Amino acid sequence: MKKESNVDLICSVAELAGLFEKSTSVESFLQKVVSVVAWHMKAAVCSVYLLDDSSQELVLVANQGLNPELIGKLRLKLGEGITGKALQELRAIREASGPSSKFYKFIPGSFEDRYHAFLAVPILRGLTRVGVLVVQDAQKDYFDENDTKALRAIATQLGSTIENARLLMDLHRIQTSAQPDEIRLEPELGFIRGTAASQGIIFAKSTSLGHVQTDRLLAEELKALHQTEDDFRHALERTELQINDIQKEMETRLEDVASLIFSAHLLMLKDDAFSGDILRLIRKGLSPQTAIVQVVDRFIELFSRSANPMLREKVQDVKDLGHRLLHNLHPKTDSASDYKGQIVIAKELLPSDIFKLAAQKAQGLILIESGVSSHVTILARSLKIPLVITREERLLKLPEDTPVLLDAYQGHVIVNPAANVVCSYEAIEEANQKAHDLEAQVRPTTATDDGHTIRLMANVNLLSDLPVVLRMKAEGIGLYRSELPFIVRNDFPSEEEQHRIYRRILETMEGRPVTFRTLDIGGDKMLSYFPSVNEANPFLGLRAIRFSLRNKDIFCQQLRALLRAGHGYELKIMFPLVSSVDDFVDARHVVQECIRQLTQEGVPHNGQPLLGVMVELPSAVEVAGELAQEADFLSIGTNDLVQYILAVDRTNAHVSDMYLSQHPAVLRSLKRVADAVLARKKELSLCGDMARDPQMIPFLLGIGINILSLDASHIPSVQTIVSGLSMTQAKAQADAMLRLGRINEVKAYLASQHAS
Repeated sequence: MKKESNVDLICSVAELAGLFEKSTSVESFLQKVVSVVAWHMKAAVCSVYLLDDSSQELVLVANQGLNPELIGKLRLKLGEGITGKALQELRAIREASGPSSKFYKFIPGSFEDRYHAFLAVPILRGLTRVGVLVVQDAQKDYFDENDTKALRAIATQLGSTIENARLLMDLHRIQTSAQPDEIRLEPELGFIRGTAASQGIIFAKSTSLGHVQTDRLLAEELKALHQTEDDFRHALERTELQINDIQKEMETRLEDVASLIFSAHLLMLKDDAFSGDILRLIRKGLSPQTAIVQVVDRFIELFSRSANPMLREKVQDVKDLGHRLLHNLHPKTDSASDYKGQIVIAKELLPSDIFKLAAQKAQGLILIESGVSSHVTILARSLKIPLVITREERLLKLPEDTPVLLDAYQGHVIVNPAANVVCSYEAIEEANQKAHDLEAQVRPTTATDDGHTIRLMANVNLLSDLPVVLRMKAEGIGLYRSELPFIVRNDFPSEEEQHRIYRRILETMEGRPVTFRTLDIGGDKMLSYFPSVNEANPFLGLRAIRFSLRNKDIFCQQLRALLRAGHGYELKIMFPLVSSVDDFVDARHVVQECIRQLTQEGVPHNGQPLLGVMVELPSAVEVAGELAQEADFLSIGTNDLVQYILAVDRTNAHVSDMYLSQHPAVLRSLKRVADAVLARKKELSLCGDMARDPQMIPFLLGIGINILSLDASHIPSVQTIVSGLSMTQAKAQADAMLRLGRINEVKAYLASQHAS
């Protein structure tokens, strides 16, 4: 009997995790994939072909139903046979009778001539070709359109994991060695001034990301224990259990971004070239700890020297695995292989690393400046991990477990603090926590002292932000940063995955307005898995709406997910970094085309979304009136707008002090946008750090902006500020500030207002 409802099961992350747990190697994992897919699809044959990058040939790597002797031997060129054609053209091919197809290629000795129905779906990692998933059956015309959709969903869910398997199998052909790094301890540090990026105060022991010092010392300590192969196998099992537990916890806490982020760890544990080589070295007489160090060093060298950026990014995964295995060899160790209760010091962090550290319960972060992107700080705030950014690279050489006090309110790092200093800071943090506990006092609506309504909306990065949004009684979501699930993952989220996230947000907000900003990629927000364009100045290059319009496959997938999620709700879609009316019109045409597609397919969707513009460029300020005529709403994104008006890179420490929201040019630009939009009776909101700045809030209200979007945790304090103002005061302050032509004059005026 053909499958009916089991497609949902194969598409679930839980089942994929089960495949990991039951597999003993990369090859056995792939064989599990074909067995499970064949069972769910009720197909006689299922095969996985992977693309060999060096020869550009498809290789049969796992199969059920055909001659097993062909595994690893059967190769097809791109475009050769139905399978090769599916990957060449990046489309699913379904044939009622494969042997009758013009694309069919007969493979002697495969037993393939017994099967007629043929369905081949390309496996992609984003837009990168990975391989092909094929099902076949003896009954002609056995597969239908529903089967095609199901196999597409399966291929999408497996894409990232199978790509990791492919990378590991490619590495098996490479042989090299690496020498351990020397350990050098730096002189003691004291007080270090940095920049606060995510607030909080933490006193804890520190560790440098990678554990180089502690792992070398631990390996030396383990030499005296005379451990055996059985001890290593026990450590291997314990490591796998720990990683599976972390992955499951992350999927519960952060379901929108935690999709198999530890898949590379799990596959490497099962990879014969990793754990198998360790076992072989042990059998040759090496101690388990020495064997682990040698193989880990070799993999670090392999990954570091690879031309493939995805492999280079897995160096930290290899270090983590080595660290866990060494700790789990020690008979007295517990879960110390995590970062629980520690402050992590790092030179560079990817957004996905932030999630891994959160999963391993890191208490705080210190980042050396060169490794910082704005989305790393955004994620740290969402995950409530205190973060300080500093230039002091000597922190990376601190001895393991050095006590550190992290003041992420003022941006201070204190190494080996005195006891009285720790007590003082703990008292400050207790007072800060009490000040933040204002949820019960927040009112559902906000108004000035003289009764003018001001709507306070929330900025949202992750689904885990939503409970805070509701507790703080935000009147809606003024900005959902849709790029976060793209940035922190190993590949593009599928249309189905995006649809689930967007639908969850709309359902949670229960009819309150939600504005989804489309993908804002570029500048300091790059996708590690997508081929990047070599740009001299990425902030002025292919980013945001430019990226989406240039990559319409990605754009359409996101828009389709949004339109489907918005069925039955008011749906607001906003385009970032629009520089002209033409940009907006081009984006609107793509939305209209997606609506036509969904209508033709009979898929429920929102056919009349509200489309808006994010004003972030001086050019958009100049044509704000024309944009307001075309768009349904506008929102001023002050973080980028200030940056582009002043030509100041806010992530560049050399000029960051010149990034001034109170600059007269910024104030006058905001006034011009407000006048142009409100004259055309269109909705105007403002998001960015300025929306919570106590000095700037009166100015914003005074020029007519009555919708502010900010991090939900700041709603209580902003509501207090607004309720203490009258609109008369706000307008007078705005008029006074607009008359000033120098930065120092504006600063002096704001200081006088604060004093009064």
